[in-house]
Amino acid sequence: MPIELKMPALSPTMEEGTLAKWLVKEGDTVKSGDLLAEIETDKATMEFEAVDEGVVSQILVAEGTDNVKVGTVIATIAGEGEDASSAKAAPAPAPAAEPKAAPAPAPAVAPTPVPAPAAVPAASGDRIKASPLAKRLAAEQGIDLKTLTGTGPGGRIVKADLAGAPAGSAAPAAAAPAAAAAAPAAAPAPAAAGHSEIPDFGIPHEDEKLSGMRKTIARRLSQSMQESPHIYLTVDIRLDALLRLRGELNASLESRGVKLSVNDMLIKALAVALERVPACNVSFGGDVMRKYSRADISVAVSIPGGLITPIIVDAGGKSMSKISTEMSELAAKAKEGKLQPSEYQGGTASISNMGMMGIKQFTAVINPPQAMIMAIGAGEKRPYVVDDALAIATVMSATGSFDHRAIDGADGALLMKTFKELVENPLGLVA
Repeated sequence: MPIELKMPALSPTMEEGTLAKWLVKEGDTVKSGDLLAEIETDKATMEFEAVDEGVVSQILVAEGTDNVKVGTVIATIAGEGEDASSAKAAPAPAPAAEPKAAPAPAPAVAPTPVPAPAAVPAASGDRIKASPLAKRLAAEQGIDLKTLTGTGPGGRIVKADLAGAPAGSAAPAAAAPAAAAAAPAAAPAPAAAGHSEIPDFGIPHEDEKLSGMRKTIARRLSQSMQESPHIYLTVDIRLDALLRLRGELNASLESRGVKLSVNDMLIKALAVALERVPACNVSFGGDVMRKYSRADISVAVSIPGGLITPIIVDAGGKSMSKISTEMSELAAKAKEGKLQPSEYQGGTASISNMGMMGIKQFTAVINPPQAMIMAIGAGEKRPYVVDDALAIATVMSATGSFDHRAIDGADGALLMKTFKELVENPLGLVA
């Protein structure tokens, strides 16, 4: 009997995904641990490994297929001693063709198209090891990945390796499939973009399919604003002492290759504040209130096509140097789409810092099922009363968004007061 390869559930909540790319072809011999395909979920692109040994006898779901349900047979493998040609199964109907039962609210349009296979040159038949982001950027810029040397793990080509590469150097063969696809270049892009609920007012435009990530962001934020009554509390915080401490700590950590950012220190401050005000380290669950015994901080990271929140687990119990190291690693993986579900699912509260973009103050939407998120604005020189005298100080505004079903205003205010005290007296973060 042929071995069936089924669409895996790459996270506890995954119900479907996009089969972004096959890394094997029919007739290839595979063994346990070999990479078979790249699968795009709503949060990341992950590699699917073989568990069994044998010969790939049939690929049933083509790469680029959207909405492949978990458990769908996507390929078959002929086991040892089995004739691969006789181990073929009847092709399953393309999952993408299944009609949707009922359209979701406005954000839910058709899923994003996956880059054409030609985006990754493979004239020699060898697989080019490159992150999904590097592949997409190379395709957009016309860069031949075969001409690059990867600096990522295991020689993988990453985004940074594309810097300085000559544009338009992609092998001519990469464009062949598009040219052979017939149809005069008349077919407009919007025709393939799926259903739009936006009225057409005759304004020149192009519709782009939403990625799984963007659809998830739209759905979750809409859900959060509709279901969680938000209350917003803002404090102004003097940063001078924290900036001095950061400089001293970085001088001592330089030999270890660690450089603390202000955000690393604020992650620690929020975690310690939540430990001191446990009434804010909770989730609302209908008939129950979940109270967390540690502070796992989800940190908003902007990536191509959306936003993801890698988690610093037990941030209150870690040194700031450890937080800094973990945050650098998680941010790099996030931007390459390589976070594992355990690295972005969960968290007891979130922090979103837009200060580096010059944003003075903003309010953030709570990331359910969490009950609070801290929005950090830019540190700037402001007139400020210091020791009853007007002076110039470096000040930032921080705004907490709280789910009022779970957190009372007084408790939220106490958390903001505690966070402010920790940042203004930062020695408490290294004690």
